Parts: sequence; structure tokens; C-alpha cells
Amino acid sequence: MTLETQFFLKSNEQYLNYLRTHSYWYKNLNRNPEQLRNFIEEVKTEYKLTASDRIEKAIETVEFLETILSTMQS
Repeated sequence: MTLETQFFLKSNEQYLNYLRTHSYWYKNLNRNPEQLRNFIEEVKTEYKLTASDRIEKAIETVEFLETILSTMQS
């Protein structure tokens, strides 16, 4: 694994945690550092950090607040 890749992974705790629990990525990144983008996408999907996940979470929060407000007005 290149030093740049190692520094990049160590800079983000979520990447390190995912790498520890999915150790096959060590081999993949050692053999092919270009797989880093695929690794990042997999981490974002697993931890629900994609843009669509964030939008969905915001919508759920707004719906929850609407429910609370309508309950308080009744």
C-alpha cells in the first residue's frame, strides 16, 4: 500500500474501522491502490453517508417534527 493511501486512510476514523472489519480491503489496496475510490464508495454505502442517505434522513427528521407539532396542537 502506498504511503499516500495509508495517510489518507489514517486521516479518517471511519475508513480505519471499516478496513479493520473488512480486512480483504488490505489485500485489494496493497495490490491495486486505484481501488481506493471503490473502497470509499463502499464505506459511504455501508455507513449511509451518501447524498441520498442524507436527504432521506433530513426528510425523516422533518416528518418527525411535523408529527410532534401536530400532536402538540391537538
